[in-house]
Parts: sequence; structure tokens; C-alpha cells
Amino acid sequence: MPGWKGRLQQGLLVATGTALAIGGAGWLTGHAALRDGAWIAATAVMLLAVSVDIAMQIRRGKAGVDVLALLAMLGAVLLGQFFAGAVIAFMLASGRALEEYAGHRARRELSALLARQPRTAHRYRDGTLEEVPLSDIRPGDRLLVRAGEMVPADGLLASSSATLDESALTGESLPVTCDTGQALRSGAVNAGHPFDLQATASPADSTYAGLVRLVSEAREGKAPFTRLADRYALWFIPLTLATAGGAWLATADPVRALAVLVVATPCPLILAAPVAIISGISRSARRGILIKNGGTLEALARVRTVVFDKTGTLTTGMARLAGIETTAVPPDELLRLAASLEQASQHVTARAIVAEARRRGRTLALPERVAETPGAGLAGRVEGRNVRVGTIAWIAGGAPPSPWAAGVLRKMTLQGQSGAFVEVDGQLAGALLLADQIRLDTARALRELRRAGVRRTVMLSGDRQDVAQTIAAALGIDTVLAERSPAEKVAAVETESADAPTVMVGDGINDAPALAAADVGVAMGARGATASSEAADAVLMVDRLDRLAEAIFLARRSRGIALQSVIAGMGLSVAAMGFAAFGFIAPVAGALLQEVIDVAVIVNALRTLAPARPIARKRRLPADLIERLRGEHDNLLPLLDRIEAAAQAVSNHPPDTARAELEAVADLLRRDLLPHESEDEKTLYPKLEGVLRGADPLAAMSRTHREIFHLARLYGRLVDDLPSGPLPEYELSQVRRLLYSLSAILRLHFAQEEEIFQAVSAA
Repeated sequence: MPGWKGRLQQGLLVATGTALAIGGAGWLTGHAALRDGAWIAATAVMLLAVSVDIAMQIRRGKAGVDVLALLAMLGAVLLGQFFAGAVIAFMLASGRALEEYAGHRARRELSALLARQPRTAHRYRDGTLEEVPLSDIRPGDRLLVRAGEMVPADGLLASSSATLDESALTGESLPVTCDTGQALRSGAVNAGHPFDLQATASPADSTYAGLVRLVSEAREGKAPFTRLADRYALWFIPLTLATAGGAWLATADPVRALAVLVVATPCPLILAAPVAIISGISRSARRGILIKNGGTLEALARVRTVVFDKTGTLTTGMARLAGIETTAVPPDELLRLAASLEQASQHVTARAIVAEARRRGRTLALPERVAETPGAGLAGRVEGRNVRVGTIAWIAGGAPPSPWAAGVLRKMTLQGQSGAFVEVDGQLAGALLLADQIRLDTARALRELRRAGVRRTVMLSGDRQDVAQTIAAALGIDTVLAERSPAEKVAAVETESADAPTVMVGDGINDAPALAAADVGVAMGARGATASSEAADAVLMVDRLDRLAEAIFLARRSRGIALQSVIAGMGLSVAAMGFAAFGFIAPVAGALLQEVIDVAVIVNALRTLAPARPIARKRRLPADLIERLRGEHDNLLPLLDRIEAAAQAVSNHPPDTARAELEAVADLLRRDLLPHESEDEKTLYPKLEGVLRGADPLAAMSRTHREIFHLARLYGRLVDDLPSGPLPEYELSQVRRLLYSLSAILRLHFAQEEEIFQAVSAA
């Protein structure tokens, strides 16, 4: 048991247990001196330890259940009931050791925050580059920040451009491009080429060091948690003392008062609650939920508000391709050409584009004559074609964007996206739109939280207001607080905590102060940030947000069983107090009776270890089947892009070209999409119905299938009946309406199926 407190409680348990056993041996062998001496020693050890603790509690204006144990042990020694005193001492030591074990948590020092900060920096001095300790950096120093390094101090960009990953500071998942003279903050990571920085503050006075201080201040300002046992002690202690005092006054027999104290020694409080809490923590750990102490588990059971960080918590935290806009090149070919070129870049946008192309099974070519302009884009040759990928300003050479490009930029702004424009052989060919995707399990997690009793959900993010509002609207979040600094996040969490018991969920370093300030801080620890895990009270060790609802269910169940055990044990103790007050139970018999009560309540408390999933399912689909289904969806994604491109083609291309594209899409729908949806309806959905709950859980999904079949059939008939020559505007409007309708319903349908796949394949 780590820590000096843990070792102390362990030592007390060993000492009292050993003394109790030695006294028992003396009793069996008839050595009265050994018997009494050992039992007195066991009692004395705990008397001293408890007296110190109670004195410290009184100084803080508190008194817990240990007062009764102190009085019982003291009375037992004074009245010669040494065995009863030793038994009470041993049980008290056991309870304290269990409580310390349940309360032990991973250290909350700021070691993780500090460890992430570099120990050294590269500084220019007299025309040379030297490596110096971070503490030597002063305002005015010129520094070199290499690729992948963290910005060591606040400063001004001294190079032409820089690409930074500021997700740890702001929650913005997409990289930020900065220009000469722009202010940079420590804690951001260089996601591009090396650049020079002119320090404007020392590391100790910079942004990252401020985060460390915020975590410390938030933790110190957090109100201490009151133990379940101490809350019940407020009325149990006066009742016990009144009963013992009344028995003594009525009979003038102090032994009766001692008997009352012995049977009233609150072992159900001392033992049952910690055992149930420990069992709940153990059960949670098996499900990948690390709850650091018993107070956290009790607090989780009372939660009514959940505050979420956006990036990496509600969303994946990684940019993914969200759409393809084209002018002349088919969407899948545009993606293949751009990804082939982007293989030569380490930019985060480039990595996202390449990853999506490979996920869709595209065969990438090796680029030639590649040249990268930092902060602007990449140029080269792919299969004999000149390709450029980058910002519209770079591709347009500083000229105003074309009307088409301006429309794409407006769409990106409205939907909170970023993107890369693609030029092929000197012509603007399209754009690849990137966005931070909502987790597949987020919507289900929010529904389960509502069922778990959460009444209010809040998104708290450092990201832009428009991006945060877009995500919140898609998920049904109650309140959005965007563009918040770490200090403002702390203030927002404190405000929510003042209204109702609040959980804060986050994964980034910028979330650490808010996690420390919440009633319960929960970190997404599977991928990330050790700093947030250090500051949090609980850590989700698997990368699944729906485990949060499960943690609340487990906490409520554990607390409920603890309450059952406490109330039942205290009820039995109160009954025994009555018998002891009337002389039917002697102190030693009372100690043994109390042991029987203890065993009963502990056995009940151990029920917490039994499985109790909030959502029980009969079985799950095989992992290989789920992977195959996801692969089929990946193969159909290019068709969705092709549908949207065809809708644009009817207006932007000559009639013959437009007609050919419309016919090609109709053939793809008949050949690839409709057979896939029919197979899902006939084969997959019956299997899913055996896994999901409800009389007809897939009724809505089947209805969507029927709408897809209907729209596809209408589109096919419309294309087959198109007249020769120029296409009439009425026909064009009908074609566009059907194509956009198909695109929207298919994307929604695929997202719903992906969410179901995630649910039925979870470990």
C-alpha cells in the first residue's frame, strides 16, 4: 500500500491482528498475563492512533464515527473487558486500512505536466546554435523550434511561417498556420517545418506554466468530500451515547453502558461502506474505468450535470475527410491524385488525406519533383500530371478566388471545416474538405447518460463558436460555451458545480485545470494526455465515451449496496443496543454479535462485484463480420462523392458530358448500392435484431432502406427518360433534387449503421 498513510494503516492492522492472535493463544494455554497484555496492547495501539485522528478532526470542527470506537475501547480497558477492546481495535484497524486502500489514488503531482515540457531549448548565440536549459531562456532570445517539438516559451514567430498543433491549448483539432510576427504560445507543438521564435517571456511566465498553476489552484480550491460513514455518524453517535448513558443511569452498572458501546461500535459504517466502494472500484476497473478513490465513486452516484470538452471527447480529435468538391475530375480520382502527392509531406492535413485514400482502397502513385511551400501547399508530378495541393490563395497566386472557390470557402466556414484545394495541370480541379468527426459512440453515450439520471449537458471548448455550435446541434447538447481559455473553463465548471453535482470530461492538457475543479473530473486516457489523467478523479482507459454512463451506473449501484449494508447493519446494531441496555448482552458477547453483523453486511457489500451492465445484451456480432460490414461502407463512400459531383455536373458540363455522368451514377446505384442495401435487409438486420433490444429495434432503419430504394428507382427512371439534346431545366432540377436527397439520406443511414456496429461489437 503506497504512501506513508497507507503503510501506517497497514502497520496498525498487522499490529492489532498479531496482538489479538497472541492474546488468543494465551487464553488457550491459560497464560492470563500474556492474554491480557496482548489484548491491552492491541487496544492501546488503536487508542493512540484514533485519539490523534479525532484531535485533528476536532481542530477542523468535525467528528466522525471513530468517536464511538474510541469510547468503546477506552471503556473496555477501564472495565477489564480486554478481549472486547482488542476485537474492536482489530475491526477498526481493518476498516481504516480498507478505507485507505479505497481512497488511495494515483499521485496528483504536476509531474506529467512538467515532464511534457522540454528540459532544454535551442538558442542562437553569436552565429551558432546552442542547447541550453529551459531555465536559461530570457525574453529577447532567438530560439529554434524543431519539427515535433513543443514551443518552449511565449514569443513572436521570426520565420516566414509555421504550422502549429494547438489542440493541447485550445481544443482546436486542426493545425493553425501562423505568419511572421504572429504571437505564439508555449505548449503548442510544431506540426510543420522548423522555425525561429523570438521569446517574449521566460518559460516560467509563459502560457504552459500558467496551466500548471491553474491545475494546482483548482485542486486546492476544491471542497473536501464528506465520507458516507461520517454523514450517518451525525445522528448515530448521539443515539448511542444517549442509550449508553441512560442504561448506566438507570442501573448504575457501567458494564451495561460498555455493552451498549460495544454492540454500537459502527463496524457496518467502518467496514461495509469501504468494502462496497472497493468492490465498485474493482468492478469499474474491469470495464476499463479507473476510479481513483471512494469519494469519487460516491460523487459519481450523485451527478446531475456533465460538462464535455469537444475535441477528443465528443469528437475523435483527428481531422478526417468530410467531403470532396470537384469541378472537372471525378471525386475518387481527385482524392487519389492529391493523396499520391501528399505522401511526400508530414503535415497533419496531408496525413489525413493519405489515410482516407488508403482507407478507401485507392492505389497511390509515387510523386516526383515534389516541392513544399511551408504554410501554403505542395507541388509535384503524379503519373505525368502536374498536381498542386494547398490553400486557395497559394494556388490562385494571390488573385481573388473564383466564384466556385468562394462558394466552397463559404461552405467550409458554415460547417466548421478546413480544406485543401487541388489543381491538376494548371486547372483548379476541386477541394478536399476536412473536419473533426463526431465519435461513433457519442450519440449513444449521451442517450445512456440521460437514462443514468443526467439532467444537463454542456459543451465547454476552446474551439471557435461556429464549430462548437455545429457539433452541439448534431448531438443535442443543452448548452455551448466556446472560445474559452483554460482559466475560463475553470470558472465555468465552478459555476456548474455550484448548481448541481458536476462531472467534467476531457482529454487535453488544456482541460486539466477544469478537471481538477469539477466535483468529478473524468479523463479520456486511452490516447492521451497524461496531464489530464493526473488531474482527473477518474480515467476512461478505453477510448469509448459510453463508458462514462456505465461508470455512473456502477457508482450508483455500489453506493446503493453500501447504503443497504450500512442501514441494515445499523438497524441490527440499534436492536442489539436495546438488548444490551436491558442486560441481555454482555460486552464480550456483544463483540462477538457485532462480528456476526459485520460478516452479514460485508457479504452483502460484496454483491457489488457481481456483473451489472447498464445495458445487457444477449450476445454480440463476431468481430470479423463487423469489420467486413465497415469495409463495405468504406467501398461505397466514393459513390456518395460521385452522387454529389453528378448533381453539380448537370449545371457545369456540356449536355453530353452531363448525361454520361448521370447514366454512370445510375449504373453504380443499380450495381453496387441497391444490392448492398438489399443484402443488409435480408441477412444483416435479422442478426442485429437478436442483439438489440425492443420488439422491432430496426424498424426505422428498414424504413430508410425503403426510401433509398424509392429514390434510386425514381432517379433511374428519370435518367432513362431524359430527352436527347439540351437537358430541360425542369428535368435538371428534378435530377438535382433526387441526387441531393439520395446523398443526404445515404450519409445519414451509413452513420446510423456505423453507430450500431460500434455498439454491438464493443468489448
